[in-house]
Amino acid sequence: MERITSRQNPLVQQIRKLNISRSGRRTEGLFVGEGPKLLAEALCAGMEVAAVVGSAGVRTGCPPTIRRVEVPEDLLKSLSTTETPQGVLFTCRVPVLPVPETLPGRRYVVLDGVQDPGNVGTVLRTLDAFDADGLLLTGGCADPFGPKTVRASMGAVFRRPVWSVTPEELGDLLRRSGIPLYGAALRPDAMDARQADYSRCALAIGSEGRGLSREVLDLCDKTVLIPMSPRCESLNAAIAAAVLLWESWR
Repeated sequence: MERITSRQNPLVQQIRKLNISRSGRRTEGLFVGEGPKLLAEALCAGMEVAAVVGSAGVRTGCPPTIRRVEVPEDLLKSLSTTETPQGVLFTCRVPVLPVPETLPGRRYVVLDGVQDPGNVGTVLRTLDAFDADGLLLTGGCADPFGPKTVRASMGAVFRRPVWSVTPEELGDLLRRSGIPLYGAALRPDAMDARQADYSRCALAIGSEGRGLSREVLDLCDKTVLIPMSPRCESLNAAIAAAVLLWESWR
């Protein structure tokens, strides 16, 4: 067990950089997770954990082959991205997942321009709960390995694949896979979401502010509408995804 007290230590500075910089995470190939439960999820999923940092007396349950570092509580708090630190954080290797030739599963979610990391993480958590096979991101979505996204996913980011694609790559991939794309959209020709055939499909959700982009709408085989009170115009992206995932799972 190492002990670090200096805020200028290279590991401490690395964690700070990974917390705040998407380009830093891409360059280093690492991201940060926080909390003993999330660490246990990463280890259970076989993720490559590079280092575990904890305050004195915290049990991490990680194997001795992983670098383990003890730091004072005030230093750990300065590295935490939460208001109430959970006593342990860790750095983990970002999984390298090239875009596949085909999608062999039954159901996928496409997020288009969803920039809120909490929404992206919640969608990951929800698609994991309802046995969807993966997440495709396009249109400048939030980093799936940013601290807030990882935390909101509750470990699903370790269990479900996430790919970043351009709209062109998305269209080609869906065509090769024989998977229709259903877009959630407020359009006159949209069908009631309860009537769609979800036996094999991808569900496209846009940001709450602008909805699906024209590029993604043009790829959709159908658009679906979630029935709701006429007083309301739209749902939060994560909630819309949850409704459609539940309906498709049901």
